[in-house]
Amino acid sequence: MLLRVLDRLEEILIATLMAAATVLIFVAVVHRYASGVSFLYPIAHQIHLAWAQELCIYMFVWMAKFGAAYGVRTGIHVGVDVLVNQLSPQWRKGVVMFGLLCGALFTAVVGTMGAKFVIGLMDTDQTTPELEWPSWFIYLCIPLGSYLMCFRFLQVAWHFFWTGQVPHREHGVAGVEDAAKALETDPLLGEHTP
Repeated sequence: MLLRVLDRLEEILIATLMAAATVLIFVAVVHRYASGVSFLYPIAHQIHLAWAQELCIYMFVWMAKFGAAYGVRTGIHVGVDVLVNQLSPQWRKGVVMFGLLCGALFTAVVGTMGAKFVIGLMDTDQTTPELEWPSWFIYLCIPLGSYLMCFRFLQVAWHFFWTGQVPHREHGVAGVEDAAKALETDPLLGEHTP
């Protein structure tokens, strides 16, 4: 139950940041275009969107940190497993588990270093250039996203230990397999060479 709530919060945060950044970039581009049109300039000049680019950058950074954790959970990260698949099942399980635990260790170290950095920033009065938000708030995505990613590595490792399977999604291009089958079955679409 608690894991499902965490999964949904993760997905909602990523989707909300992505949608908000897209809308904000669209509005900023329209504003920039309107500022170049002579009869719209008096209206557009009164609207100040200098902060929009900065906010979009922060939203994309937060989205990337939490999206990386989502990628570990769902198995959508790109992985090269040609050599691992050549190993015997016993060795393969050990190598995959070692890789997952190394990922957990690395993200735990990054999260801890990020937490120390954020705690150090809390004692300063540093703010962002345009939004003038506290800098520690912007950098908070580093420990939060890294610790969540560490948890996801441990979650996948636990599941792999008991089932022998990691989350996996097919990374093919949609429609390519269907087109290849169509070429094989319909000689009018192209020459078939077995």
